[in-house]
Order: sequence, then structure tokens, then C-alpha cells
Amino acid sequence: MIDRQLFKLAGASAIMRKLAVIEILQAFFIIGQALALSAVLTGLWKGHALNWLLLLLFIVCFALRQLINTIRDAILNKYSGKIAEDLREKLLTKVFNEGQALVQKQGTGSLITMALDGVDEVRQYVKLIYSKVLTMMIVPIIVFICMLCLNWLSAVILLLMYPLIVLFMIILGHAAQDKAIKQFGRFQVLSNNFIDSLRGIDTLKYLGLSKRYSKSIYRLSENFRKKTMAVLKVAMLSTFALDFFTTLSIAIIAVFLGFDLMNGKINLFPALGILILAPDFFLPIRDFAGDFHATLNGKNAFKRINELIAAPKEPVKKIALTDWSANDELIINDLRFNYLKGAEIGPINFKIKGYQKIGIIGMSGSGKSTLINLISGFLTPSQADIEIEGHKTNTMNIPDWQRQLIYIPQQPYVFSKSLRENIAFYHPEATDQEILQAIHVMGLDDLLNDLPKGLDTVIGQGKRALSGGQAQRIALARAFLDPKRKVMIFDEPTAHLDIETEIDLKTKMLPLMQKRLVFFATHRLHWLKEMDYILVMNHGQLVGQGTFADLQANNSYFIDLIHGMRGESNDQ
Repeated sequence: MIDRQLFKLAGASAIMRKLAVIEILQAFFIIGQALALSAVLTGLWKGHALNWLLLLLFIVCFALRQLINTIRDAILNKYSGKIAEDLREKLLTKVFNEGQALVQKQGTGSLITMALDGVDEVRQYVKLIYSKVLTMMIVPIIVFICMLCLNWLSAVILLLMYPLIVLFMIILGHAAQDKAIKQFGRFQVLSNNFIDSLRGIDTLKYLGLSKRYSKSIYRLSENFRKKTMAVLKVAMLSTFALDFFTTLSIAIIAVFLGFDLMNGKINLFPALGILILAPDFFLPIRDFAGDFHATLNGKNAFKRINELIAAPKEPVKKIALTDWSANDELIINDLRFNYLKGAEIGPINFKIKGYQKIGIIGMSGSGKSTLINLISGFLTPSQADIEIEGHKTNTMNIPDWQRQLIYIPQQPYVFSKSLRENIAFYHPEATDQEILQAIHVMGLDDLLNDLPKGLDTVIGQGKRALSGGQAQRIALARAFLDPKRKVMIFDEPTAHLDIETEIDLKTKMLPLMQKRLVFFATHRLHWLKEMDYILVMNHGQLVGQGTFADLQANNSYFIDLIHGMRGESNDQ
């Protein structure tokens, strides 16, 4: 339940000292209000007038106890918020630096869950652990000492009941912990499945599989719901057991004290003091157990986020490469990549020289995007023999290679920045005249005219809404603005666009491909005739390569694929 790393966080020692002082004060206020109330009731029982001074002391102690709790919550809210934001920043920095490699390994849904819900659970976890643990360590001890002074036998009986309660908490806690860990894993799987389904909804509809897949999502979510209820049952059973045993302990003490009062073995004041203090003696462990399930989720999230942050970086090759030219070669032999679930891409072998347009074709799930990510250096091959510009390497994660890449995915990212900053992403020193020329060439004049502040209008992320075609044009304008980058990588950039927009964009894209090395992953037939060389993928295997004419003449799978694509086009 308690992760030791929690107490190694920045500022942990200082916050624990502050909380220790607060808990000591709280313990004395608990004792003060209990003894004051006991004295008032004892006096009234004996027929004395109401002691207003003792009543005022009770009110003051009660009010100060509530004030102490408020101050403690404020301190913990601030501290846990800072820790959570620091973790989120480190996690997002890790994702930004590792990029596609980390996303591929962990899954988009899992990372989103950790960055949003996971960090919020960690915030709650930090707050609960620091407050509950220190309260449990300090308050019962001081209260017990006070009860010893009032009636040592009753105090000892309560003390003997304490380990029994802890034992039941441990037994039930282990059962809840095992279920919570498994449920946390299911939640990550469900998150990944849901995000992947959203991202592939167009393809699923295109293939007529959306209804079948919706049933799969329903089954997963139902299974998750049932398992969640099972975890909650164990958590509620744990809370019930603790409440039962603490109530039983207090009831036993009340019976003993009642008999002692009737037999004259104890006075009313210490008896009332014991009875009033007994609930507060057990209250810290009851509170801790009541938040057990929340702390389990928080602990799992805290551990998972720290594992992600501490995950080793993808290996980087420091090779001095020049800008890609017409005479440079890229030779890839025995390229393989293993997914976490056991599937494999490869072996892949091909050779490229100079400025060529390389098409990568295949059905959804054939490995096109993975191959694109391997070529870009976003993923590290499990095995590869690569030669680039005469240099040997086993990965394309080469800074000098990625420095000259222009990467355009299916859905280009539009930053929450001005139109000027978005277009000048690769070329920040570009002048307004150069940016306006890129806007004109890419057909973004209408968008510019509609923006209230022109180039200074903030777009993206809930600001100015853009269509898919406009986002792609902005990505292409970035490429147009930076002619020095000689390698362009497209990962199905027109997959989610209607055919009219795609054909219009095609006229803008083809001139950008001149005197560049281009890798173009697609499942659209009309692009293939524009390619100089084509790689055909099927279930992670390279099943054919060559020119369009060669493949059409000699590769049966390519022919079947073309027929299938034409059939899909006709269906559309």
C-alpha cells in the first residue's frame, strides 16, 4: 500500500515535519475536548451547575481540531498538487523525447490514462498516505497514554484489540491489492483498445467491421465492469470488518466500564473519558482502511508512472551524416521488429539510392506504419543490418538522419500557436513573405482571409477549428518552407480525406517530392503510379518490391491487392 519512493520525493522531509507537529497538536486537542466534555457531564451528573469554563474549553478544543484539519488539508493539497504536476511534466517530457517508440511500446490509451487519470490518482494517493499514515503513527499513541492515566486496564484491553484489527486489515488488504493490481492492468488494456478503436473507426467502417468491433468493445467494457464490482466488494468487506471490530471493541469496553461503575471500582469521569477517547483511538486506522482502495489505485499509478519515466531511452547512433543527395545510398538487410504481444515485422530487405519516391503499400495491419517508424528512427529494430551513406548501423535513430526528415502523418499535429508559428515549425526564422508564399502555394488563402488576426490568429487545440484538409495543407506548407530537408516521410497522409480534397492536395504534394527521398505509405491506388519504387507489405512481411509495372507483371499478391483496392473504390 505504501510505496517507499513516496517518502523520497522532493520536499518530503519538510512536509512530514510540518504534519508531525500538526498531528501532535491534533492529539492534544482530541484529549482536551474529551476530558473537558467528561468533566462537564460528570459535574452535571453530580447535580452541580454547568461549568461554562470547561464547556468553553471543549468548544475551543473542538474548533481548533477542525482548524488543524483544514490547515493540514490545505498543506497537503498544495504539496500533492505540486508532486502530481511534476510527475505529469516528467512523463510528458519522456513521451516527447521518446516519441513514437514509447507510444508503440506502452500504447496510446495507456499513456493518456497515466497522464490524465493516473496523475490525478497519484495526487490523491500522496495526500491520503501522508495524512493518514502520520495520523495513525502519532494520534493513537498519545491518546493511549492519556487512557493509561485514566484507567490502565481499559487502555490495555483496547491496545490488545488493535493488532487484531490490523491483522484483519492485512488479510483483506492483500486480497484487495491483488484484485486491484489485476484491475489496473485491465484498465490499461481497455484504454488502449478504446483509443485504437477510435483511431481506426474509419477503416473499420470502410471494411464493414464496425458493428462486429463494437460488440468486442462492449464485451471488454462489461468484463471490466464486473471485475471492478468484484474489487469493490472486497474493499467494502474490508471496511465493514474494520467497522465491526472497532465497534465491538468499544462495546466490550463500555460493558466492562458499566460493571465497574456499578461496583464502584471506577469513577464516572475516567469512565466517560475512556469511552469518549476510544473512538478516536481507532479512528486513524478506520480512516486509513476506508481509503484503502483509493490508495491502491494511486500506488499502482505512482509505480507505473515512475517506471515509465525511468524507462531506458531508445539507443541512439552518433553517426555524422551529410544532407541526403542524389548519390547517397540506404541499404537495409534483415530488418526485424518484435511487438510486445509476440508478433514480428520482417525480415525486410531493400536498397535505395538518391532521390526516389518509395511507395509502401498493404492492407490495414500489414506493417506499413511500423516500417515507416523504423525508417524514421522512432522505433528500434530488434535486429537489423543497415548501411547509410557508407556507415554501418543497426537503427535509424540517428540525430543527423532525423534532422533532415519531414514527417507527415495521417493527422498532422496543429499546435496551440499562431498560424505563422505552425507553418514555420521546421523553419522558425522564415519571413512573413516566405510564409505567405507557402500559404498561397498550398491553397490556404481562404483560411488566412477568414482568420480575424491573420497570421497572428491562434489555431489548434480548441481555438480555431480546422478541417482535415486544412491541417494537411499546413503540414505541407511546413515542408514547402524548408527545402533543405531532403527526406520526406508520409504515413497515409490522405487516409481520412474525401477523394476530392485528396486529389487537390495531390497536385500540391507532388512538386514537393522533387529532388527528395520520399517514403509514402498508402492504400490508395492512384498514388502508386507516381512512385518510382514500391514495397508491398502483408502481415509484417515484405512480399514484393519493384516498379509498378514489374509488380503488376510478376507479383500475384500485388495484383490481388490492386483488384481488392479497386473493388473498395467502387464500393465507395
